[in-house]
Amino acid sequence: MNSKTDMHRFNKFSWKEVATHFCLAGIVCISLEGCSVYMAANQPSQKDLSVIKKGTERSLVISELGVPKVSEERNEQKVEIYMFKQGYDGLVKTGRAVFHGAADVFTLGLWEIVGTPGESYFDGTDMTIEVTYDENNKVESSRILKGAD
Repeated sequence: MNSKTDMHRFNKFSWKEVATHFCLAGIVCISLEGCSVYMAANQPSQKDLSVIKKGTERSLVISELGVPKVSEERNEQKVEIYMFKQGYDGLVKTGRAVFHGAADVFTLGLWEIVGTPGESYFDGTDMTIEVTYDENNKVESSRILKGAD
């Protein structure tokens, strides 16, 4: 056996194998990377709950919380129920996305195994709020039926 020939065969085979492994690893990382980053950046935005304080115009409440799920008359007053997902402010969403991106890079995409289910779980708080309006369509009272403020 000629050790020079054997080494040449080893090096040639080794580089091909290494290149193949790097390509496969790159494809796996690209396919996994970004799910938790995307999810963190696209979480629901935080609603401004100060609009449910007494005296706020109904139109402002609707513009912030969305169209009410229920709208009815009780004791000659309009009562509406709003259901929405209370999300996160922009700084929190950006921080989470940056963290997930860095974790993806440092773990070569393995972070997605933890990050993606985590972002699915921490996707905001379901809220239900009842708002009662006076005869001038201004908030008379409000109460949180589900979720936390």
